[in-house]
Amino acid sequence: MAQERRPADMHGLAFETVTKRFDDVVAVDRFDLTVAEGEFVALVGPSGCGKTTTLRMLAGLEEVTDGRIRVGGRDVTQLASRDRNLAMVFQSYALYPHMTAAENIGFALSLKGLPKAEIEVRVREAAERMSIAHLLHRRPRELSGGQRQRVAVARCIVREPAAFLFDEPLSNLDAKLRGSARVEIARLQKGLGITTLYVTHDQVEAMTMADRVVLMDGGRIRQTGTPMELYQRPRDLFVAAFLGAPAMNLVPGVLQRSEAGAEFVADGLRLALPRDAACAGGPATLGIRPESIRAAPDGAGEDATLQATALHVECLGAETLVRFEFAGLTGAEFVARLPGTHAFERGRPVTLSVARDAFHLFDEAGLAVDLPWPARCERPLRAAGA
Repeated sequence: MAQERRPADMHGLAFETVTKRFDDVVAVDRFDLTVAEGEFVALVGPSGCGKTTTLRMLAGLEEVTDGRIRVGGRDVTQLASRDRNLAMVFQSYALYPHMTAAENIGFALSLKGLPKAEIEVRVREAAERMSIAHLLHRRPRELSGGQRQRVAVARCIVREPAAFLFDEPLSNLDAKLRGSARVEIARLQKGLGITTLYVTHDQVEAMTMADRVVLMDGGRIRQTGTPMELYQRPRDLFVAAFLGAPAMNLVPGVLQRSEAGAEFVADGLRLALPRDAACAGGPATLGIRPESIRAAPDGAGEDATLQATALHVECLGAETLVRFEFAGLTGAEFVARLPGTHAFERGRPVTLSVARDAFHLFDEAGLAVDLPWPARCERPLRAAGA
């Protein structure tokens, strides 16, 4: 699905209906995206969705089959990689093993023929920014994964590029280092104000680092927006299911309409919906985020009450993940993400609740359906076993 074009930015990046084919395989299909100057945009999606190919076309490492790519308003589609003024951090970091960290950082500057004194100053400044000035004499084999990653980023900084390109730069780090590296890169990008396109398969990286997220699938853009726009208002089932850990709970069923209004029905589960739900009767899917499920009803008539049985409990300290089976939906398991510590006995029934505005509905085609809840609920919501 093509993105609505933003106004042209003479200092940003622009993909104009870009397509990439490998023989009969379409890896990227009519990709439209504008990245404003200083913006941090993350391309995210499952393996094989085309995100890395898109980045490589921008970097000049893959040829464009159709369309145009612009950097700072200049058409770079046919330019060699070295002439695009872009700096890329690869997944493997691509450091020269026989060079010291300082030599790796300053290599591009030496190719330009800059004076040695100027190179040393710029290398030192970049290294200090990345807190690796004390490691400049070491070679890559003498550095940890996190340190090599910082050297690779410092190598980008010294070039003063038009944009940073990151291709899954944190995938080789352990979980603890990934967390700190996310903060470092995001803080660095904001401090430098450099336009950034960041490719990742990790939704946490995309959600926590980017100003805007582009979710791809099958070579196409499925949805573009701020992280919270995609999370709270997914355009379709794919977006809803991809974002979120644990994933959104999805219930296949049927939307029934009558003079009394609309109801979502799945086996013995019945849930009243707004009269003006913009969906014809027929197959539909109900979605509930795990954190939208509460451990006990608060007594409000505008909440849906659900009867369930606890199947498995994971106490994580700050939160508890509970796997439930709802009455009337035998074999369908749900996950609730509850704050704090909760004690649930396996096999014991429990009453749960979900606020009415926390439900997501998708039609037969998988597209999101607007649920215009009134200021006050017209009739009680109910979702209980038959």
